[in-house]
Amino acid sequence: QVQLVESGGGLVQAGGSLRLSCAASGRTLSSYAMAWFRQAPGKEREFVAAIYWSGGTYYSDSVKGRFTISRDNAKNTVYLQMNSLNSEDTAVYYCAAGLMFPLTGVESRYDYWGQGTQVTVSS
Repeated sequence: QVQLVESGGGLVQAGGSLRLSCAASGRTLSSYAMAWFRQAPGKEREFVAAIYWSGGTYYSDSVKGRFTISRDNAKNTVYLQMNSLNSEDTAVYYCAAGLMFPLTGVESRYDYWGQGTQVTVSS
């Protein structure tokens, strides 16, 4: 069983930055793809970014150039650095893990999910 625990969410002003972390336990996820999804109020959950075990990345168009996903396999942790935040980034952010190739933003390909962390951007 794999547990994913997100942290780092909070309230930030528009234009600001936040760094989310996702710590995994239960097994080593070094061979897993890790991803971040988000769900805004009244909307469906959407893909944000993913990173392959080797470091390859994939971003949604809405965050490309503003968000950076990274991972530390030794710490079993994945990060999401979010810059130039705006009100449309307000959502609950979820960490996910899955075995796949190639990297994808399709939810059903991810087997493990965290409980989420709230990010609120004030304008």
